[in-house]
Amino acid sequence: MSSSVPHSQVSFSDRAVRKPHALQSRTVFALFAPASPGSDDRVAAGFAELERLRWHVLPAAPQVPEGYFANTLAVRRNEFLEALTAESDTALLAVRGGYGSNYLLDDLRLPANTAPRILVGYSDLTSLQIFLWQKHNWISFYGPMLASGFHAGADAPHGYDKASLLAALQTTSSGWSVGLRGETLAPGSAEGRILGGCLTLVETTLGTPWELDTRDAILVLEDRGMKPWQVDRALMHLAQAGKFERVRGVVLGDFPECEAPVTGSPTVRDVVRRILAPLRVPIVFGAPVGHTERSILTLPLGVLARLSAEGQGTLEILEPAVVP
Repeated sequence: MSSSVPHSQVSFSDRAVRKPHALQSRTVFALFAPASPGSDDRVAAGFAELERLRWHVLPAAPQVPEGYFANTLAVRRNEFLEALTAESDTALLAVRGGYGSNYLLDDLRLPANTAPRILVGYSDLTSLQIFLWQKHNWISFYGPMLASGFHAGADAPHGYDKASLLAALQTTSSGWSVGLRGETLAPGSAEGRILGGCLTLVETTLGTPWELDTRDAILVLEDRGMKPWQVDRALMHLAQAGKFERVRGVVLGDFPECEAPVTGSPTVRDVVRRILAPLRVPIVFGAPVGHTERSILTLPLGVLARLSAEGQGTLEILEPAVVP
């Protein structure tokens, strides 16, 4: 069943959304590694790509891995906070995901009057992005990272989608559209705020002080390396926690390395259709967001958008994610 909600009938929250300044020629990117370390070759390749884009990038702090973390917790937290409180033209770009961003959130206090900054990342960065949204109403960007996207280049397999990246970081005057390059599982159109990220990390906010409020959301969910039954379990957990009750639409990734373990058993596509189709909201499956073998789209988290679930699907961004 199609779900079409006229713009005049949509009732969104009154929260005061805080937007960073747009990417400009004077913007300086601070690299930070809140989770796992990036390999030397990927970090070097990503840095070279940023130089090709003529972006100004501060030298990355040395990675001194501690187990599966890029550094000690104190170093990782301080690196993040220093980037947030640096000069006003500073933006933040994650080195990579992996695991460990959640450790930064315990007792995390942003200095008073900290201005929103561009923050780009995906995967484990979902934890930080949800925290900044729930606690500080910050717009952030679900997109490529230094060693997971930029390393492979623009519009290349395992690389990044240049058009959506620049549109998200630079557009200040009007809306823009993202072709989702997926497939429609449930047709229709609806408006809401783009929220979500990596499925596992969205799920693990449940019960925390920064649990994601999914009401009136166009919910983005993606992940990698999960068996279909593990995706099923995560989605059922979210459903039983009431997180789908007022969702307006769903955009799903293409879930690489999530093949069914036995020929003929349910696939991830089968699982999401069975669990989410009864919501009677528009659903697009297979978009190259987050973990993907295609070029990674950049989606602004927290902005109003219209999801059109028809053909490969389209997201029309109804407000700029950045200010002049």
